[in-house]
Amino acid sequence: MSLFAVAIAACGLFLLGYLGYGRLLARWFDLSAKRATPATRINDGVDFVPAKAPLLLGQHFSAIAAAGPIVGPILAGLWFGWLPALLWIVVGAIFLGAVHDFSSLVSSVRHDGKSIVELVHEHLSRRAYLLFLAFVWLSLIYVIIAFADLTSSSFVEPTYGGAVATSSSVYLMLAVVMGLCLYRLRMSLGMATAIFLPLVGLAIWGAQHAPLALPALGAVRPQLFWNGIILAYCFIASIVPMWLLLQPRGYLGGFFLYVTLAAGIIGLLLGGDRIQYPAFLGWTSQKGLPLFPLLFVTVACGACSGFHGIVSSGTTSKQIAKESDCRIVGYGGMLLEGVVAVLALATVMLLSPGDPATQQSPDRIYANGISHFVERFGVNPDFARSFALLAFATFIYDTLDVATRLARYVLQELTGWKGRWGGVGATLLTLALPALSMSWVVKDAAGNIVPAWKVFWTLFGTSNQLLAALTLLTITVWLKRTKKPWLISAIPAAFMLTMTMWSLILTAGPWLSQLFAGQPAFNGLALIALVLMGLALLVLSEAARALARTR
Repeated sequence: MSLFAVAIAACGLFLLGYLGYGRLLARWFDLSAKRATPATRINDGVDFVPAKAPLLLGQHFSAIAAAGPIVGPILAGLWFGWLPALLWIVVGAIFLGAVHDFSSLVSSVRHDGKSIVELVHEHLSRRAYLLFLAFVWLSLIYVIIAFADLTSSSFVEPTYGGAVATSSSVYLMLAVVMGLCLYRLRMSLGMATAIFLPLVGLAIWGAQHAPLALPALGAVRPQLFWNGIILAYCFIASIVPMWLLLQPRGYLGGFFLYVTLAAGIIGLLLGGDRIQYPAFLGWTSQKGLPLFPLLFVTVACGACSGFHGIVSSGTTSKQIAKESDCRIVGYGGMLLEGVVAVLALATVMLLSPGDPATQQSPDRIYANGISHFVERFGVNPDFARSFALLAFATFIYDTLDVATRLARYVLQELTGWKGRWGGVGATLLTLALPALSMSWVVKDAAGNIVPAWKVFWTLFGTSNQLLAALTLLTITVWLKRTKKPWLISAIPAAFMLTMTMWSLILTAGPWLSQLFAGQPAFNGLALIALVLMGLALLVLSEAARALARTR
């Protein structure tokens, strides 16, 4: 089968979804460009800063994209075949993920830019609010652990890691300079774009000649150094004003992602490649992983992601200049991520089942696939791989700083810590757990070190999807109270709840069986799965009470 036919069908369905279902949602939610938004009413220059739709779409897209729509589809495609992953990406993005992101954004804009957690407080109960705060904070911790470790892993990759580390560092410095030019020197956005976008390209080219490699210090591996540096960046990015780093970094990252996405898609469409990998490998993978429910928690960000709701209601809603922008930013941003997921899955579809490349890490499979696609334009393969790996790191960077800032918001809400020092304390406490988790050395049966992101990936995906289900439940209560069509969020919520609770049971079940058999053994992941399940059930019961009161 032609890869072109599959890709063009998927992109066509995304377009139909935006023009059809997206427009219908905008009508049901009664979006109006004349209604004042929190960003224009408050506009404090720190968190509430109105942004033009193109700037905000880039920042929002780069914040939600991360490594999820790359790693998840590649893993699911390798385990179960490309067809189940593709169906979930397309159907999930249009009817679940985009609905989740759009409704989270609109509901926050209608509630003075409050986070989804505060909406739980208003529409469910204080008990649900505290439980949801704890759940969101834990979910953000998993995001930071998984993505920080993925970034450091890409920096120590033997062939291209040093160049990726250099270009990533320069990219972040350029974002800060751009922010100063925009907001201190009053440079126009067009001029800043014309200056700083070529500089990012120059940084990618120059990084190949100046790779940044950190030495090992005794038993301390270079990756541990990078983990510390990345977490230090997260700390700084969490407390500085949004205009200084978050907005310009997101804007530059958005263009960077657009270029990667466009080059990959065009190369895919023009290449004439045939699909080599099997469409379906069975209901259970070779590693014994069942398709139901693991497909729906492995492919998270590419189809539906609870993290997106935290971004939409945490940072993006505070920058919406017009309500009508919610459709392109919220619904359209999720569909763009769906395209990223399709492109990532296509890099697996190129491989034959026995190809040694199927044993590589997802970032290498992605980089090799993108390099293959852009060779059609006469681009040097080594430069293309370096570019793709930097794009992968950029995806992650653009989520790490947002995730840390959001975790800081949540912890400050939970503790009541105020002011600058409250923000500093909340950020330090948030980053303490990732620092501890990434310092542990976990080995498999053969004695090989297992990366932290692999240890936490399944639990990250499950908690992420469970967060999406709980967010959709909250939105369902709000829609029912305001007499709007509430089944558009209730049905996706029920589906996601079923898949995620099923996954948590599979994670905790074997450990519980050992305990009941009188064979106690500590299992951190199983214990955390039980905690998440308990928190979710308590929030679900509060939502059920709220819906009953609404009736």
